[in-house]
Amino acid sequence: MIRLDVPFTEEKIRSLKVGDMVEIHGTIFTGRDSVHKWLYEGNQPPVSLKDGMIYHCGPVLIKEKGKWVVKAAGPTTSIREEPYQATIIEQHQLRAVIGKGGMGEKTRQACQKHGCVYLHAIGGAAQVLAESIKEVENVYEYDRFGSPEAIWQFRVEGFPVVVTMDAHGNSLHKEVEAASAVKVKELFEQITAAKQ
Repeated sequence: MIRLDVPFTEEKIRSLKVGDMVEIHGTIFTGRDSVHKWLYEGNQPPVSLKDGMIYHCGPVLIKEKGKWVVKAAGPTTSIREEPYQATIIEQHQLRAVIGKGGMGEKTRQACQKHGCVYLHAIGGAAQVLAESIKEVENVYEYDRFGSPEAIWQFRVEGFPVVVTMDAHGNSLHKEVEAASAVKVKELFEQITAAKQ
């Protein structure tokens, strides 16, 4: 496992390659559809995202003894943020995005150009991932967006992710898509030949 401590440097991010297993330590911010659209429209975040990361996540939290406690914090599907992500990476100098399912060509190009990576978190493991969140440091825009869409500020230790889009233009998602297309074509040809 490669340890990444927030804030990140461009040099450290560009040293990562597709397939690297990484653990995050430090402050991360959540952001889903509403936050991405809001930032894309030119609104300034209440915190600096420079050299940091956004986690595509709508966490489940409850208050215990006056403090927020994270009960589940799994990744949400990232492709929904594709219309916005490249612009946000550039304008806010993000170094990493966490989510699930990968992102598209605009984001891949932005990662390569600006020194950013896409980090895949395991879907279906929301409670396990929540164990890596040691503290809810703050929450922003709660009144505007509501709990799942708010910007949550978490302190994490050993948050596990895999690099699936690196800052060199490589995308595991693109490779899987291409390999799948070849396999589908082969299967289609076999079925067609069998029918003849």
